[in-house]
Amino acid sequence: MKHNMFIHPIVRLAFTFLFVALLYGCKTDYEEVQLRQIKDVVVDANTDPRLKANAIFFNPNNKQGRLRKIDVDIYVNGKKAGKIDQKLRTVIPAKGEFTVPLEVQLAMKELGFFDTLLGVLGGKKFEVRYEGSLKLTYHGIPFRVPVKYKDEVRIRF
Repeated sequence: MKHNMFIHPIVRLAFTFLFVALLYGCKTDYEEVQLRQIKDVVVDANTDPRLKANAIFFNPNNKQGRLRKIDVDIYVNGKKAGKIDQKLRTVIPAKGEFTVPLEVQLAMKELGFFDTLLGVLGGKKFEVRYEGSLKLTYHGIPFRVPVKYKDEVRIRF
């Protein structure tokens, strides 16, 4: 009877080690999805101003995956203007580009509404920075991909 008690934890430990080794092996052949461009940036100026854009990503992997979540902070001229917190089920094609529509409510109070409005009317360019992460899955295994992207845009109403 004592013999069986010692075998069970050893077998469990062996299965745990094998599972961790398989997970590690799956991650080594994975290349990060790349944020190539954010385009078509438009500010919808109403009582609830929103920034809308399209993010172009590229999947360099031979496997199809899924984009589950976008968790990205948006900074305009160095000030936090909003947060993209979208849950998705977007299919990521293997070895291909895909587009994800982005939408975020802008915190105009943080940016200084009057200064921002004068800048937009005057055709001023704004530095827009995106920082955060994407949550992806490949065959059910979750991955986080960091996002760091900066661009100068002329925001159109």
